[in-house]
Amino acid sequence: MASKSQAASFYDLEGTLVSTNLVHTLGFYARRQQGLLTTIRKSVGTVAKLPMFGLTDLYSRNVFNEYFFQSYKGESLDRLRYFSEELFEEVLKPAIFDGTADLIAKSKKLGHIQVVVTGALDFSVEPLCDYLGIDVYVANRLEFVNGYATGRLLPPVMASATKAKWIREFAERENINLSKSYAYSDSISDLAMLSIVGHPVAVNPDFRLKQTALQHDWAILDLR
Repeated sequence: MASKSQAASFYDLEGTLVSTNLVHTLGFYARRQQGLLTTIRKSVGTVAKLPMFGLTDLYSRNVFNEYFFQSYKGESLDRLRYFSEELFEEVLKPAIFDGTADLIAKSKKLGHIQVVVTGALDFSVEPLCDYLGIDVYVANRLEFVNGYATGRLLPPVMASATKAKWIREFAERENINLSKSYAYSDSISDLAMLSIVGHPVAVNPDFRLKQTALQHDWAILDLR
């Protein structure tokens, strides 16, 4: 167990360490659904929805999650896991920002535990986290019944304030000193997560987060 002086670096993933987002992942799986007429129809419907997903995410991350993950309803766990390595090689690995590896290397040199806290799906980010040398990751998990997705997420749903709650509980359990720890995100939706550590960092920030970072004299990084 870590000592009380141990610090951690907590990272959002999509938009922070990689340029992709949840819509890119869904689009990848939709393009792989070519086997049956029903899955082809579903793929076409999914692709047609992609712009709507982007608009919904701007409105509310929680509303986005509730609507977005319904698109996975009926997908088999085996099929999703089967394509996860291909997703990593074709979509996620090429999307890693140029400065990501250096940021993680510097953080490790300081002795920080590396933690990813993401709203992406667990099976889609596992290969990426392994590749980046992340010690711990927590991600959203689809509910499966008899091996098929129901379209719902299992709690806790990683979004907004829930990320901050998870970090607090993790820090308490692992004796992490949050005042010595860092948090990195690109989005104002992660304001709670950034606010609970001693060293919040806005990475490739959206407009609202950049303004908040400037107001509070937080560090701003561009990893692109």
